[in-house]
Amino acid sequence: MRFMIHNTSMQPIYEQLMDQIKTGIVEGTLQENDALPSVRALAKELRISALTVKKAYDALEAEGFIVTVHGKGSYIAGTDRGLVQEARRREVEELLESAIQKGKACGMTEEELREMWELMLE
Repeated sequence: MRFMIHNTSMQPIYEQLMDQIKTGIVEGTLQENDALPSVRALAKELRISALTVKKAYDALEAEGFIVTVHGKGSYIAGTDRGLVQEARRREVEELLESAIQKGKACGMTEEELREMWELMLE
């Protein structure tokens, strides 16, 4: 799997990596026990800090998506795709909640927020 980083994105690089790995799991591109690139190799390939890759891997491991075997590397954990999709839904829910709160803080009414939502869906 190839990873791509968008430097112009407002999303932190480690989160971009995490999202791409989670997407790979959901889509079946990454299967249980597949090896991920080493922290140093991926950092070199993407021209980013090894600490950034490590942060992404550590967060994915904490969430149960990957397993790291000291001295051998990081591997895709045996995860249920439904759990991955649920985690992604929670992320979207949090983003929507944040957008609603920002809209209300700007003085937007619920009707204005609904209209904006409908326009965005088109």
